[in-house]
Amino acid sequence: CGGGCTEVLMGAAVEREARNVSGKASLAMTAFAQALYQLPTIMADNGGFDSNQLIAELKAAHESGNDTAGLDLYEGRVANMPRMGIRESLRSKRQVLLSATEAAEMILRVDDIIQCAPRQRG
Repeated sequence: CGGGCTEVLMGAAVEREARNVSGKASLAMTAFAQALYQLPTIMADNGGFDSNQLIAELKAAHESGNDTAGLDLYEGRVANMPRMGIRESLRSKRQVLLSATEAAEMILRVDDIIQCAPRQRG
């Protein structure tokens, strides 16, 4: 599905899983879920709509079991993506998410290395 449907499904799944994990891993998972929610938020903003309202409606639709709900940016509402004919390529979606996750992981590793480097005294 398109229209932010996939990102909301993944974000909710990551949030659920984060509740079963403790410590920094839970915080990282929650942050990743929030990053996933940013994609439909940006779509709504770019469409000129109230993203807070639309994302709240989209999350509510998914929580009530409508897992094909996404953003209809023609009308500024939540709609059934397959019925509208809105679809995304699984391969491209997977690659985008893997690339973004790998980039974030590299940044975190570099930040950790910089943070752990001993200070020169003298």
